Amino acid sequence: MDRLELIAEAINDLRRVFQVIQEYSKEVEHTTGLTSSQLWAIKVLADGAPIIVSELARRMYLHPATVVGILDRLEAHGLIKRTRSKDDRRVVWVALTLKGNKLVATAPEVAQGLLAIGLEKTSLAELKEINKGLKRLVSILGAEGTLPRLILSQEVSLPLKRKKTGQTKLKPGQPGRAR
Repeated sequence: MDRLELIAEAINDLRRVFQVIQEYSKEVEHTTGLTSSQLWAIKVLADGAPIIVSELARRMYLHPATVVGILDRLEAHGLIKRTRSKDDRRVVWVALTLKGNKLVATAPEVAQGLLAIGLEKTSLAELKEINKGLKRLVSILGAEGTLPRLILSQEVSLPLKRKKTGQTKLKPGQPGRAR
């Protein structure tokens, strides 16, 4: 393949990714009335609730403050219930309500969830390659300083606090951070 064909293929692959994410998002909103991020939270809860907010955030690769906003809206819809720990008032447990369980049983897949599952199954070498390519695309678009929004959402995945050294090392399953 020559240079022009490779560029065309890369652009077409990006178009495909955006198209599929948009189609998943529209289906989720049409069938559930929720955003993809809200449904993703419900699906994660269905796999292991009750769990604490910080664990939900870790499983969704998001900052806990971002997840709290999602949970506020889900609670307003009567889909989740939050319970403060009696032992430590800072700890909040989250579980699905009956209404939430009924919704998740018939809900479509969420692109963000499929993406996370697929990346978790990817080898470390491939993840490094994907990450390197994506960082290059971010650089080409001049978006290095842009805080990442959740896919097709106005909510921002807040950066993690930096350690005193100024560096934040991410561990497997830890939410990403903005640069």
